[in-house]
Amino acid sequence: MGFTADRLLLFGATGDLSQRMLLPSLCALHADDLLAPELKIVGTARSELSTSEFRNFAREALEKHLPAGRRGGVGTFLNRLSYEAVDATTQEGYDRLAKQVEGESEGLAIFLSTAPSLFEPTISGLSQAGLTGNRTRIGLEKPLGTDLASSQEINDAVAAEFSEDRIFRIDHYLGKETVQNLLALRFGNILFEPVWNSNYIDHVQITVAETVGLESRVAYYDDSGALRDMVQNHMLQLLALVAMEPPTSFDATAVRDEKVKVLRALRPVGSEDTVTGQYRAGAVGGAAVPGYDDELGKPSDTETFVAIKAHVDNWRWKGVPFYLRTGKRLPERVTEIVVQFRCIPHSIFAGRGAKTMPNRLVIGIQPEENIQFSLMAKVPGLDREGLRLRQVPLDVTMPHAFSDKIRRIAYERLLLDLIEGDQTLFVRRDEVEAQWEWIDAIRARWEESGEPPKTYTAGTWGPSAAIALAERDGVSWHDE
Repeated sequence: MGFTADRLLLFGATGDLSQRMLLPSLCALHADDLLAPELKIVGTARSELSTSEFRNFAREALEKHLPAGRRGGVGTFLNRLSYEAVDATTQEGYDRLAKQVEGESEGLAIFLSTAPSLFEPTISGLSQAGLTGNRTRIGLEKPLGTDLASSQEINDAVAAEFSEDRIFRIDHYLGKETVQNLLALRFGNILFEPVWNSNYIDHVQITVAETVGLESRVAYYDDSGALRDMVQNHMLQLLALVAMEPPTSFDATAVRDEKVKVLRALRPVGSEDTVTGQYRAGAVGGAAVPGYDDELGKPSDTETFVAIKAHVDNWRWKGVPFYLRTGKRLPERVTEIVVQFRCIPHSIFAGRGAKTMPNRLVIGIQPEENIQFSLMAKVPGLDREGLRLRQVPLDVTMPHAFSDKIRRIAYERLLLDLIEGDQTLFVRRDEVEAQWEWIDAIRARWEESGEPPKTYTAGTWGPSAAIALAERDGVSWHDE
């Protein structure tokens, strides 16, 4: 893990992510005495602000975005903050930054929450100011490129100044408690791992559904689309955690070695195994909403929905389909993993008129964090008309199971790990490149076919072809 940084440099400190996530997360860590007293936080952006003005800006963000019960240390937290305006394309600002962070510093952590187009000039400026040495590590917020080639270009620019053990590529899903709990569920219990394979699992579904439309991301989203925005990073990371082999230990190298093996084992996706969609005007939550083309103000072939049938070609998962689905303007906001087990090989109850259903494990990630395992049980009664069985859920609702624990923002874990140097929940370069290789091949197939996305009404679960993608295998999406 190396050194613990006592200086944190936040690029993009006045941006949306900083207001909603970074400053609230750091303040919450401060209030819980998880930040070393000597840690100083230097914010930087293009805005011309004094330190006093930045502290007022931070206070407003904390009052708006930090839960009321976690605002105890706001006053003393603000004392950690200072500010330096920097134009990423000129050197003067970086030299002033160097004066702010040098002195008795033991180590520097840098968080880049800026447009990827600024990564290269920013790193160059940091280098010329002497801020990229061996006691500096850097955190990079996505997106890291739009394809393999642009991703490699960004990674090369970062690698020119930082060794891989000092590069922290962030996927905020890996900071979520339930995502980490997936590892605890699999590798901390003897119950699941023996049946976590193609002998017992029929299929896996991963859904990331959003009710929102474009909001403030018009230009970015139309250049990106659902495949790049959600599948390339969040969904493939979830798939890798579900499918990975047991690592030898819970450390950065062992965990990431196993994830990258899964990503490299992904079978190239055939054209018949993907469905793209784009929403049209409809209603979400009882409110009328415009179509994508109306929000954008012009026609577009960008997909706002994608469903994929994927396969991991290795011994453990041979023949088990992984159904991935994500989209905007869907009926509800939900991120979940569904592990559907196979039917029992023989039912002793069939002669008594009882129907059995296969077991199912549902891991809810957002908006609620929970784990539900369904199993068969007998309905109480004398059964003179025949035996009745019913699926009974075993629920572990995380906030209830751990009611004495604070529900943390995902970035709290990630920022603390960046400061302390633990890379376990960050994405390694070979993972990113394996993800892009798979995604680029899908996009190439789409471009080759020239077929535009199918339309779907806002407030529905996407195009009917997505339902058919699963139903032709006798599978229904988990929508209830």
